[in-house]
Amino acid sequence: MDLRLQLRLRENQCRVPDLNPQSSPIASSDDPRPVIHVACAVVQRASGEVLLTQRPAGKIAAGWWEFPGGKIEPGEPARAALDRELDEELGIVSTQARPLIRFRHAYRDRIVLLDTWLVTAYRGELRAREAQAFVWTRPEALRDWPRALPTVAPSVQALLLPEHYVFTPPDATLDRLLDGLGALPPRALLRLRLPALDADAYERLARRVLPLAQAAGLRVVLDRDPELALALGADGWHASAAVMRRLGGRAPLAPMRQFVSCHSVEEVRRAGAAGFDAAVLGTVLPSASHPGAAVLGWEGFAAAAAYAGLPVYAIGGVGPADLPRVFAAYGQGVAGISAYWPV
Repeated sequence: MDLRLQLRLRENQCRVPDLNPQSSPIASSDDPRPVIHVACAVVQRASGEVLLTQRPAGKIAAGWWEFPGGKIEPGEPARAALDRELDEELGIVSTQARPLIRFRHAYRDRIVLLDTWLVTAYRGELRAREAQAFVWTRPEALRDWPRALPTVAPSVQALLLPEHYVFTPPDATLDRLLDGLGALPPRALLRLRLPALDADAYERLARRVLPLAQAAGLRVVLDRDPELALALGADGWHASAAVMRRLGGRAPLAPMRQFVSCHSVEEVRRAGAAGFDAAVLGTVLPSASHPGAAVLGWEGFAAAAAYAGLPVYAIGGVGPADLPRVFAAYGQGVAGISAYWPV
């Protein structure tokens, strides 16, 4: 997780009334606290700004900022609850929306399950029906927003990450990498995954590719030593599941995003508990690049992504055409090699 976001989350956990600082995306089946299911809307207009509302006087945590939303009634679909709450609070109804992230947050006396949607179009005139303040702001500003509820942070993390995560072919040459940068999706994450190179050769290539890829609008993620990623100014660092285990259950605290490869629901849960910013989960479907690998299927992917508490990318036999299905499972997007890389 971005260092500023971590510090802001910790600060909020110390100050929000009745907050349990040991919050987790996973709740035990014998936990006596009631689970309250909430529909939450990250409303984003064409300029990229998102809507933040302030809890009005008389409500729990009055004066704190959050994304608009409210409790889902028994038997009510999440999308229907979303529209009802937006109408009741702000006088608008979503006309274009998709799932963004679903996560749990534990308070001392209750557990809130937030079913968070990204709303990119709506009808109606925005107005404060509950006398609450609201503001439009850039998503980046929310990392340091004063008096933001801790439930804002996971949604911000998903909002700031792109839907495409491109891995380099394992045997790619420098020329091939440089020639292919312009064909990749704008703002995509680009992981330099080159296992055949030794440490020195990897660093030399990373020094050549990184500034050019960033100049092309890509966000570069390095493997190997996280200190190298920091020193070179990379946008992130990627760990394998084995590296995550060696870290002893905690991601290195660093001012850059940290990703991890996972192969099961349990590994994704460990990644969330360890503080990684996002996970890559697969193999989702049979893949020529991983013959014989265990296949999760869409149900297996959804079981991990929908309650992971962090953004999860699908990998293995999937591509950009599968994004609607990934979003429906509360996944962040698609990761891959052949699905993206020009041949």
